[in-house]
Amino acid sequence: MKKIANFIWGMLLILGALLGLFLPACSSTQKATDTAPKLKLEKNANVPGEDSVEYELIVLDPRYESWLATQPPANFYSQQYYENWNHRYVTEWNHRHNHPSRYGNFYETYIDYDPSVDYGLELNYRLYNYFRFIEHAYGIVLIPRGR
Repeated sequence: MKKIANFIWGMLLILGALLGLFLPACSSTQKATDTAPKLKLEKNANVPGEDSVEYELIVLDPRYESWLATQPPANFYSQQYYENWNHRYVTEWNHRHNHPSRYGNFYETYIDYDPSVDYGLELNYRLYNYFRFIEHAYGIVLIPRGR
């Protein structure tokens, strides 16, 4: 009887040690997925000798660039197509950003996108695919799309 009790206590100690190792790992993984990748829409200084302004989209998630490489090229859709979707996506994103008590802290970055500004095909393509990446990688539906 004493051998069985010692065996049970030994198993409980091993189980406790294993739980002590695995539970912190699980909670840190959850925290990593609670925040969205950081996004910045930057206005670059004027290029010397030119009157135009360039914009740059910076996504601070290492998975984004590899995911983007699997998408159709930028000229697959028109710039107007990307602009229309980006306007809708940004409106929804910023709405969620402005209501963290309802949507959580995932949308912590406000996106300063002005639909009247010509950001060019490449930036609109990258921004559109950023939202598609969020939907794919995080399982978040920002704008329901027809099938």
